[in-house]
Amino acid sequence: MQRYLQQSEIINWQHPAILAKATELAAGLPDKTEIARSCFTFVRDQIRHSWDYHQNPVTCRASDVLEQATGYCYAKSHLLAALLRANGIPAGLCYQRLSAGDSGPPFCLHGLNAVWLEPYGWYRIDARGNKPGVDAQFCPPMEQLAFQLHAPDEVDLPEIWPEPLAMVVQVLIGCATVEEVYKNLPDITLPTEL
Repeated sequence: MQRYLQQSEIINWQHPAILAKATELAAGLPDKTEIARSCFTFVRDQIRHSWDYHQNPVTCRASDVLEQATGYCYAKSHLLAALLRANGIPAGLCYQRLSAGDSGPPFCLHGLNAVWLEPYGWYRIDARGNKPGVDAQFCPPMEQLAFQLHAPDEVDLPEIWPEPLAMVVQVLIGCATVEEVYKNLPDITLPTEL
């Protein structure tokens, strides 16, 4: 579990602003499940999804996402992991491969989180931000993610990473605008047996 609690360049939970927000979100709550719910709700509802709002700048590091109050799903997952880790709650990063259109190519990765909740084990949560047709909730042990799989080549990647995928970080730090990110959304090649 220790690697899901570590500080890093991207999940920089020891940043003073992250620590202050994590403390604020945990104040008065009885247990880690409720603290996790508070952190999730904050990131889902108070940090704007960059594409939904066409809001620059492009953010990546957790502290930058908090400061700018905007980020793509990947960046929002970095902030949520940082807030959870700052509260001593193991958190990792997960990805889905989804159609960027309605039901076929092109495909892209979608970023979300997994959090370790003592009564339930690993529990996936998706703080990308709700909108018409997207209703992600925190209701363990049931998962209610932002997106369900529909197209044949859409998949839930089973891994829980302690750090974001390099291809995700490269897109976020290499693109100057939200439109540029959208044109370069990361994707993976699926093995033929999938």
